[in-house]
Amino acid sequence: MKIPDVIQALILVQIPAAFLFTAVLAQSDSSSVVVAGYNVSAPTGSRVVLQCVSGRMVWTRDSLKDRQRVVHWDLYRPGPDYAMERVADMFSAGDQRIYNGHNQGRVSLSQSAFNDGNFSLVIRDIAISDRGLYSCNLHHHYCHLYETIRIQVNVTKSRRKEQRFWDGQKAVFVVLVGSTVVLPCVNRRSVWTEDGSEEEQQVVHWDRQPPGVRHDRADRLIDLYASGEQRSYGPLFLQRKMNISAESFTQGDFSLAISALQPGDQGLYTCHLHHHYCGLHERRQFQLTVGPAEPQATVAPRALPNQDKEDSKAEAPRVINVILPDQRHHFLLPLGYILTTLLLLAFIVLIIIIVTHRRKTKAVEFYPQTSMRSNRGDMATNEFEMDVPEVKTCNQEEKKLDYKNNLLREKVQMSTLPKVIDLDKEMEKVYWK
Repeated sequence: MKIPDVIQALILVQIPAAFLFTAVLAQSDSSSVVVAGYNVSAPTGSRVVLQCVSGRMVWTRDSLKDRQRVVHWDLYRPGPDYAMERVADMFSAGDQRIYNGHNQGRVSLSQSAFNDGNFSLVIRDIAISDRGLYSCNLHHHYCHLYETIRIQVNVTKSRRKEQRFWDGQKAVFVVLVGSTVVLPCVNRRSVWTEDGSEEEQQVVHWDRQPPGVRHDRADRLIDLYASGEQRSYGPLFLQRKMNISAESFTQGDFSLAISALQPGDQGLYTCHLHHHYCGLHERRQFQLTVGPAEPQATVAPRALPNQDKEDSKAEAPRVINVILPDQRHHFLLPLGYILTTLLLLAFIVLIIIIVTHRRKTKAVEFYPQTSMRSNRGDMATNEFEMDVPEVKTCNQEEKKLDYKNNLLREKVQMSTLPKVIDLDKEMEKVYWK
């Protein structure tokens, strides 16, 4: 059921706030907006990824085109509970549902709502039970858009109290019991009224602005469309080092990967996201700075499987770490170590000498007889040494004698032999005398 043109004109005159809201949104969508800015630094020769992610740019094909957009009206009743009640809803295919049986035949939405953008709710024969806060909720699941318009409805029995005004947050309608009221909800943006091809209206492109170059002279790098078409610009070596995923519109990830960075690659990179169907126009900027290359760590060569372990050990490099102290008097430290070692050795030798001396003195104190015997033995040896020359002289005298026969020689030998005296016999002789 269509709303009469007279009622539509009345709505436009009395409630301009909804149209002001729509006009502001349309103005914001007409230009690209910078939503994020990043400073990225990377060394020369490395690989960097500039993150550009948006869930609103995810493309999903809707073959039926009936549940991508929906409008539903809700009622928040006054009272201690402030309960919410669903009044009606409608999908983009034209299916309309009324939830309360009491509202059947007296509450309706326009069948052409998704063509002309008029989602106003018509209530006939309004009653006291219809008062409360009504909200018009527009949901676009494909574009991830959610918009809400609220209207306060009060019912009166006096015609003089009937009025409509704006309280600073929402529209307030004071209506007469039994009359017909139209709660306005108008949004004529193309995203709610047109069924254009979404894949032809989604595009992402990257550009680069070198240092000292204006933004209107930036170099285009890559264009990517939801249909799968991809265009790369610039020299061939530049196209090979800058890549973007072919499944970007499936995952919503449009990040740019740059490999083998060089100082000439630094500059301002911009990711442009355009969804003309959903009215999305965003930019994300990345200031890339390329620093010096990182020093590469030396890796020891690995031996082949066929080589022996000894060969691999011989080929392995040997590294000697020499640590020099920062102090100027470091040459005194080795001298101190040497002197300390010598003092320690001298102390050990002194202890050994003292211990041995104490042991000798204790041995003399405990065994004095043995020392005396040793002295006597020394004296005897001295006497024996005194007798030896006497024997030698006697032998020489014997040689000088010239004996004529053996008898004389025997007598001489007998005379030279020492006389043996038997003390026992001598004592007996003396006793008997």
